[in-house]
Parts: sequence; C-alpha cells; structure tokens
Amino acid sequence: MRDISRLPTSPRFWRSPVRGRRFTSVLGLVLLVGVTVLFVTGLLSYAAYNPGLAPVNDKTPDKGLLGFYLFSWPTDPHWLYRLTQGVHVTLGITLIPVLLAKLWSVVPRLFALPPVRSVVHGLERVSLLLLVGGGLFEFVTGVLNVQLDYLFPGSFYPLHFYGAWVFFAAFLVHAALKTPIALRNLRAMKDGEEADGQGELTAPDPAPPTFSRRGALWFVGGGSALLFATTAGRSFDGLRHTALLAPHGGAEPGSGPNGFQINKTAAHAGIRAADTDAEAWRLTVTGRTGTVRLRRGDLEQLALHSAELPIACVEGWSTSDQRWRGVRLRDLAQLVGHDDGDPPDLHVESLQRQGAFRHAALSSRQVADPRSLLALYVNGARLSPDHGYPARIIVPAAPGVLNTKWVARLTFGRL
Repeated sequence: MRDISRLPTSPRFWRSPVRGRRFTSVLGLVLLVGVTVLFVTGLLSYAAYNPGLAPVNDKTPDKGLLGFYLFSWPTDPHWLYRLTQGVHVTLGITLIPVLLAKLWSVVPRLFALPPVRSVVHGLERVSLLLLVGGGLFEFVTGVLNVQLDYLFPGSFYPLHFYGAWVFFAAFLVHAALKTPIALRNLRAMKDGEEADGQGELTAPDPAPPTFSRRGALWFVGGGSALLFATTAGRSFDGLRHTALLAPHGGAEPGSGPNGFQINKTAAHAGIRAADTDAEAWRLTVTGRTGTVRLRRGDLEQLALHSAELPIACVEGWSTSDQRWRGVRLRDLAQLVGHDDGDPPDLHVESLQRQGAFRHAALSSRQVADPRSLLALYVNGARLSPDHGYPARIIVPAAPGVLNTKWVARLTFGRL
C-alpha cells in the first residue's frame, strides 16, 4: 500500500518548520500594501497615455468599462510620470522575493483534500487560483517588458492591462471571503483563544530547523533589498551604473550634451541619413487655415523657448531634467490658424519606419503648456540622430513614447 505521507496532498509531506500563520501573515501584509501601490501606479501609467484621446494612443481598444477611471493626464508636476512609473517598476521588481516566499508558504493549501468542501470553499479555491496565476502572470510580463529584449509573445499593453484586472478581481473576491475569518482570528487572538486555521500551515511533523522564521524573513528582505539596490539607480544620474539588473542601467550612452538615455536608436527605428538631411527635410504643419511646410532653418527663425524636462519611459528608467530649446507647440498651432486661447489637440507623425508609436496624439492641455516644445536643441547642442534630429516633441509629465522623435508632420485640430 502506498504511503500517502509521501504525496503532496498529505500535510506530513510538507515538513519545513518555517511555515506558519505568522510567517505567512507578515508576507501577506507586505504584499497587501505593495500590490495596492503597484495596481494604482499601473492604472496611472495607462491613463498617462491618454487612451481616450485618439486610437493611436489606445493599446487596449476593447477595455469597455475597465476604462471608467481614465482622465486627461496633467502636465504638472513635470516629473509626475517619472515618479509614478519609476515606483511601479522598481517596486514590482523589489517585491519578487516576497511574492515567491508567500507562494511557497501557502503551497500546502493548493494540494489540500478534498479540493472543494463547500460552495464558499470552492469560490475561495477559484479566487486563490486566479490570485496566484494572475500574480505570477503580472510579475513575469512586467519583468520581461522592462528588459531590453522583450520575450513574451503578444503585445505587452493588453496582456498586462487585462491581467491586472483579473488579478485585482480575484484579490477582491479572496479578500471578501477571507475578511470574516480574519476578523474572527483577530478577536480570538485578543481573547487568547486559538485562531481559525492555526495549524493549516504549520507542519505536523517538522524537519529539524536550519534557520528560524525570523531568519527566513530577513533572507527574503535581503533579497528584496538586493533587487532594489540593483534596479533603483536607473532613474538617478551618478547611480545608473548600479542598476545591474535593469535596462539602460549601465554607463550613459556617450558623453556631451546628448549623452543621456534613449529607448531606441535611429537605426533601430529605420531612420536613414537621407531622411534627416537638413536640406531635404520638411516639417508639414496642418491646421484650421491650411498647411505650411517648414525647413529646420525656418523653425530656427521662429521664437525659440527653453524648458527643463526629463524623459521617463514605461520600462521604469528616466533621465534627470534636460535643457531643451525649440518652438512652442502652441506657437506652431497659431501658424495654422488656431487661437492661443483655444489650443487644439495634436496628432504627431514620425519618420520612423518600424516600431510602436510612429504616431501619437497630444491633448489640448499638453499643447497649451508653454513648456511643450518641438525641440531642436538639447543642453545647448543640436539634437543627435538618436535623440530625434531634426526635431522632436518634448512634453512635461508625458511617457517617453509620446515625446515623438524624428517628427515629420503635425496636424492640429479634432482627432
């Protein structure tokens, strides 16, 4: 007869003396706070793309009611997206050891028999399955996206967006089912009684201890601290070389005025030297009164303004404020008949031949901001090809992909 204690369905199969309700509770509390912040900053990141503005910005067109919270993304403070997305990505990577430890601590419950004891227990098991699966899916797709070579099949935006809502829905169901038990446990602990599920995670026949539960928590915390230390530097000048596990975490690309981070090179975007030749290149600007075509020299003869703004990417990296100089977008709108007091929305087209966001839309609020520029210079020098020469968009608080490089056409008006 087969010894059932050798099967994962037997409580005696799980012998680690580290498992226990308190160990799991500490990890759960950390995840409760951390995942909530991740969810909120993730929703903010999606809102920053202004997906309701135009189809070119919307990577999840079938979201339906899931877009109920969307709002017009502000331009102040100018570092807003740099902060929210930096927190989202850095915190997500930092929480990986906590998530793995939490899953390890509760894995005996996944094999418990009978699989369903009641309707409520069945709902709890389904929510737990979606919670575990959704959590792993979100963390895996997030980590793959922040790497230079994105490996996950399909488009990151819809996968991560819909996955987040499935995960959050499972979290709400699981919390609703567990809250009554948690309240009973709190009352029992206060009265000195045994809490519900006291022995569910504690091994009935524990193996000899190798280290304590406190030591295990320190081990998990140390792993998170290590990931934080090798990730967070991607957003800080002078510390970028410490971001060993993060994309764009090495030395600055080159030196001089254009020596700061980029997401894609001109070659990667399919930009050829002939496309950006100063004599051949023309900017087409279309609006209420028609179309004008401008050379780079024509733009340089217009009133030029400066703005100190960062570049922040959905991958979590960002630069410090760079000093940009160029023509205000609202001034270009005036060239084609739009009043300064009533700025229009803007559709931007790039010369790039491959890659996402060859087109992007900017809201009237972004066009109206005096810091929103069609930049010609950065840090006192002409833009380099990799930074968008002959001209690029720079807008405060916008995701990097909306700061279109190698601009070919600007269309002002209703999108």
